[in-house]
Amino acid sequence: MGEVELKLLGMWASPFAIRVRIVLNQKGLKYEYFEEDLKNKSELLHKYNPIHKKVPVLIDKDRSVCESLIILQYIDEISQTGPSVLPTDPYERAMTRFWAAYIDDKVFLAMGGILKATTEEEKTDKITEAMSVLELLEETFKKCSKGKYFFGGDTIGFLDVTLGSYLVLLKAAEKVFEFKILDETKFPKLMEWTERFLSTDCVKEVMPKVERVEEFYTKIVKPRWAAASSQ
Repeated sequence: MGEVELKLLGMWASPFAIRVRIVLNQKGLKYEYFEEDLKNKSELLHKYNPIHKKVPVLIDKDRSVCESLIILQYIDEISQTGPSVLPTDPYERAMTRFWAAYIDDKVFLAMGGILKATTEEEKTDKITEAMSVLELLEETFKKCSKGKYFFGGDTIGFLDVTLGSYLVLLKAAEKVFEFKILDETKFPKLMEWTERFLSTDCVKEVMPKVERVEEFYTKIVKPRWAAASSQ
């Protein structure tokens, strides 16, 4: 990277910002981190993501890159350090992008639905939906990992950080609603992968504690959702 200066606008509990920080750490890239207050968004955020005004935003010198999956690909292309995040084979790269988009679509929506559920029936439906997604990802891991430790093979890759960035949120949701979704009997390969992923140094450096995320969603996020739904 040489003299390239990187800045990252993020928010500590955002899975999308977490995944970018993991890859920056994995690559050994130096960057300046700016924590955003999403109720009082900074001038930097308005300047560098004027369309959506969302985190994460990577600033490379005075140019901004938005949307976490796009940022991960950008980092992979400009960096000469650390393992490649995406496979080199064109077909495998295409399939990796497909599954990453699937994870962000299905896992994020399922988690949001669980956390927003107001009735037991609604919660049960969303948990069932999340379990169906994990069943498919259990099989996907077997195919993508080819018997190795991670979706990306021997090292953390694109799918690992895409799904892995949701793990603490999933664990926090289990505590909030007192149900088991990360089930060792139903998803043995994913659970082994979970332990390996969370114990990796570049992940431990940025992943928030489950208790902190649980408190954040219980005391801050859910009351906001409740207030919004009552209007």
